[in-house]
Amino acid sequence: MKPETLCQLNAARAARQPVIVVTDLESGAQRLVAPGDFAQDTLSSALQMQLRLGKSAVIEQGGRRLFLHVHAPAPRMVIIGAVHISQALAPLARSLGYDVTVVDPRTAFASAMRFGDVPLIVEWPDVALPALHVDPYTAFVVLTHDPKIDDPALLHAFGQQCFYIGALGSRKTHARRCERLRGQGVSDADLARIRAPIGLAIGAVSPAEIAVAIMAEITAQLRLPPRDPARDTVP
Repeated sequence: MKPETLCQLNAARAARQPVIVVTDLESGAQRLVAPGDFAQDTLSSALQMQLRLGKSAVIEQGGRRLFLHVHAPAPRMVIIGAVHISQALAPLARSLGYDVTVVDPRTAFASAMRFGDVPLIVEWPDVALPALHVDPYTAFVVLTHDPKIDDPALLHAFGQQCFYIGALGSRKTHARRCERLRGQGVSDADLARIRAPIGLAIGAVSPAEIAVAIMAEITAQLRLPPRDPARDTVP
C-alpha cells in the first residue's frame, strides 16, 4: 500500500469514516474510495453493497479481478434508559459487535449490579451525550418512557446522522411525544426518523423478546438497502 493511501486510511479510521480500498489483483494498483465518491465511481453498486454488508469481496469488472477491502467503523449503540429491556438488549447488541453505552440519570436503575461491565453514564442526556460523539454508525435507542429524559435525548439525536433512532411507546404515546417535540421546533422530517413503536412487529411481549425485535429492526436498517416507495405502491 502506498504511503499516501495508508495515511488516508488511517485518517478515515481515526474519524470513524468508512472507506473501501480497491485493489487490482493482477497489477496491484490500489485506490481508496470514500462514500461521498461512490455515486460517481464505476463500481458504484458494488461499493455500496459491500459497505452496507460490512464485508470485503472479490469482484470482476471488464475482465479484471478486483478486491474491495471494506474498512467500516464498529457500530455503536446508545441506549437511553437502564430498564429491563436494556438489560436484555445490551448483551445482545454486544454479541453482534456493537459498542454499547447506557445513559440514565436514575441511580436506582443504572447500576453495575444490573448491567455488569456494560458502560453506564449516570447523567442526564444533555450532559452525557455530547461526549459520546454520536455518528452515522450509531444506533440510538430511547426506552425510559419519561419525557424529561427521552425528549432531550431525541433532540440530541436529531442533530446527528445516526443510522437508527427508535423510541419505546405505543402509537398514542408517540403521538404525544411528537406534539411535545414539535413544540420545541422539531421538523416533521426529523420526527419521521423515529422508529416508533420501536422494533419489528413480531408480537414481542417480554423484555427479552422486545430486545430481539429492536435488534432485528436495527440490523435491517444497517444492512438492507433503502426501500423504494415506488416499489411499495400497489397498481
